[in-house]
Amino acid sequence: MGLKIGGRIEKVNGRQLTYNDFAEKYMAQNQPVVLKGLMDDWRACKDWVSPTGKPNLHFFSTHFGKSKVQVADCGTREFTDQKRIEMTVAEFVDHWLRVSAADKGNDSNGGAAVGCLLYLKDWHFVKEYPEYNAYRTPMDFSDDWLNFYLDKFRMHNDPDTYSERNEISCSDYRFVYMGSKGTWTPLHADVFRSYSWSANVCGKKQWYFLSPSQHRLVFDRNMKSSVYNIFADVSQSKFPEFEKSIWWECTQEENEVIFVPSGWYHQVHNLEDTISINHNWFNGYNLSWVWDLLLKDYNEASEYIEDLQGCEDFEELCQRNLAANTGMNFYDFFIFIVRFTFANVVLLHTLSHGKKETSQEPSESMQHIHFNLEAIRSIAVKMKPINAGDRRGVLHDLRKNLEDHSFIELCAAVGKTYALMHDQDEMTPALLQCTDSLFTSLVRSQVQSSEDLVAFIDDALTIY
Repeated sequence: MGLKIGGRIEKVNGRQLTYNDFAEKYMAQNQPVVLKGLMDDWRACKDWVSPTGKPNLHFFSTHFGKSKVQVADCGTREFTDQKRIEMTVAEFVDHWLRVSAADKGNDSNGGAAVGCLLYLKDWHFVKEYPEYNAYRTPMDFSDDWLNFYLDKFRMHNDPDTYSERNEISCSDYRFVYMGSKGTWTPLHADVFRSYSWSANVCGKKQWYFLSPSQHRLVFDRNMKSSVYNIFADVSQSKFPEFEKSIWWECTQEENEVIFVPSGWYHQVHNLEDTISINHNWFNGYNLSWVWDLLLKDYNEASEYIEDLQGCEDFEELCQRNLAANTGMNFYDFFIFIVRFTFANVVLLHTLSHGKKETSQEPSESMQHIHFNLEAIRSIAVKMKPINAGDRRGVLHDLRKNLEDHSFIELCAAVGKTYALMHDQDEMTPALLQCTDSLFTSLVRSQVQSSEDLVAFIDDALTIY
């Protein structure tokens, strides 16, 4: 039995869509969409594409050939994903060209003899080549708390689990993907239940989406494992409700950007030789998805080692396992939202003291920051009953953060983005001049618990 297709993804002209329109219609409603017209000035669309419209593999091998990348073997499953292999970009290109040559030679065994289909995934291109400027993040996707933060801080700082290449201390979530026709990605929902966007520099992809309201249909009876490949012979005894699932589909063409909302399971196939640029990100609109996933994974981690519940360090073990499995734990997430709260309050103070007009109507940037703080507050309230993020002896001090150059750079990056987003004067130049009055205005400048964070946000919203 084939898939039941119940909907197709809308395609719109991204140049005619304001940020507020995109936020209200797609982020707030958690709905997928394809945006056109956002890639016209990208360097990647010129350098990375040959005159025939195919990937310019020689360019990659020549300019980036020594980079080490993760490559998925599309024909080999390893646990819940495809088997990963590390190789250089030059080695990956050589493999691609050998398989392609064998296929063109009409040798029925040639491709198999040369090797399997390999798909380069999760290449941290921006981090590795920051001066290259391959593309510019579309404004609709620029309120990216995850990558703002990871540009300045590590998500997880446990030295025992840290390594340069693991997901726990991932340097960022901006990726390049490259794959020949026939490469694919198994069914999954995105890391942290983040949003993602994927831009086709060249080639064509076929997407299959399942809405969050139906995700249970692709899980087993115990909600522990999900379907790997929706086009394989899915076991009815293991996944009894799979046949009830109703899918959305979309063919993504070259120079189109697809927005993948939080919690939408999806499987993706390259219909042609394809290069894409992908980001994962979250902000005030989907922060609750991140917390809900953390809480679910925490409960599973604690259940897995429940026989150790009497141990003194049981909670630390749970948090350690949570970080290993999910990419962050309660402590990491709490530090993250505290820093973002501090940054938003600093920017709110800067805006309120820089207002020239006499009108009491808040600017779009101020409304945006108010929304951010309310979103964080709602998560902090959810965290209070389980003391999530509370860690004895760890005190988060706004004064100390303002002495931290990385924090100031975080504030500046967010402020610059919001100014561009809302077409307003940049709010960062006065940043360092506002600290004294900020301290006198805010009664609470230290946060140790989720309850402290709620009180801090309440004070800030009362003042501003």
